[in-house]
Amino acid sequence: MIDDIKQYVNWFRHSSPYINTHRGKTFVLMLDGEAVDDPNFDHIIHDIALLNSLGVRLVLVHGSRPQIEQRLQERQIPNRLHHHLRVTDSDTLQCVIEAAASVRTRIEARLSMGLANTPMHGSRIRVISGNFITARPLGVDDGVDLGYTGEVRRVEADTLRHQLDDGNIVLVSHLGYSPTGEIFNVACEEIASCTAAALNADKLILFGSHRGIYDSKNQLRSELLTRKAERLVQHYLASIENARQSHSEISRHLNAAVQACRGGVERCHLISYKEDGALITELLTRDGSGTMVLQESYEQVRPASIEDVGGILEVIQPMEDAGILVRRSRERLEGEIDRFTVIERDGVVIGCAALYPFAEEAMAELACVAISSDYRGGQRGDALLEAIEQQSRDQGLEQLFVLTTRTAHWFIERGFREIPVNQLPGEKKALYNLQRNSKVFAKPL
Repeated sequence: MIDDIKQYVNWFRHSSPYINTHRGKTFVLMLDGEAVDDPNFDHIIHDIALLNSLGVRLVLVHGSRPQIEQRLQERQIPNRLHHHLRVTDSDTLQCVIEAAASVRTRIEARLSMGLANTPMHGSRIRVISGNFITARPLGVDDGVDLGYTGEVRRVEADTLRHQLDDGNIVLVSHLGYSPTGEIFNVACEEIASCTAAALNADKLILFGSHRGIYDSKNQLRSELLTRKAERLVQHYLASIENARQSHSEISRHLNAAVQACRGGVERCHLISYKEDGALITELLTRDGSGTMVLQESYEQVRPASIEDVGGILEVIQPMEDAGILVRRSRERLEGEIDRFTVIERDGVVIGCAALYPFAEEAMAELACVAISSDYRGGQRGDALLEAIEQQSRDQGLEQLFVLTTRTAHWFIERGFREIPVNQLPGEKKALYNLQRNSKVFAKPL
């Protein structure tokens, strides 16, 4: 019991910066019809209510693909698809309207329950829906008349903002309306990405059956840059043409994320609607639960500042305790902070390295290379080394050396070779610690 309390307190402390950061921000969440039918949907509703109580401005975009197909099957109406878009004739449109209304009503009902038997019991949540999407017909594509299948023409962003300012959750269906009163069936992924871009939303969150994107080693990728995501979209589309239909959802979601990022949304997230707590884990923990798509990496290598001293101390302390690094005091770090380069991830220092030049010998020492134990294995050490090497070149230095007792192979694999101690710069040689008996490795620049 005590361990559980400690674990909870530790999690809450680490999540509090994210809670503070997300307050007042606008998130667009996309839930397709499969997510609404999933047994985990009640938990998603609870988490949406929690975010609402924390001051996050929420727009929910829903689809109803399986609900439409069920109605088509019941009425023996053909389920026609063209390039993975539904061909919506007048009979199909009636099924689309009924399915969309049914899903919208279910979501409104769940959010109106007061969330009994949950920590959010008694909370009052106002849900607003309406004709926020103006659409137009897609027309004829490759000789196929798509009928009432449409695309987004305009998002009523000002109206949506007014509703969000009033503290309402806005619910947007996959139906769009024309100025002449026609109704169009629009892909919910397109509506979600266009709505997020029109609102200049801080995040677009796409719920799918998969946790996110996996690499060639079947490891979940926590981050994906848009240029890579675009290539994956083409890969998955080719796979779909080869009858691998399981990739259809991933390609749609990735494409929506890419389009939203192009429209100015900073971060998009692909998470699983099957995983309990995925939304909270993705938003309130450092590593999340799915894959984040963004224009540029949210990890950056940069010069250290005095505000980074505490973070650097946290990173290097375990390696100092193990005898891998020479112990540094806070005072020494503060005095030498201009020598340090750090890796920052969401405002947290997760790696560091220092450069000490010896101009007379045209050499420099690479020192205090450390990566937080939670983030090893992601080529972050290589990123630091590359930054330090570039700094050395910029200063006109010709050789980089390092003293190490435990990590010789890592440096050898990166072009360093062992040299005798007497080849060190005179000042460094005078300070050499015989008791540590460190090996010296050097690399020409």
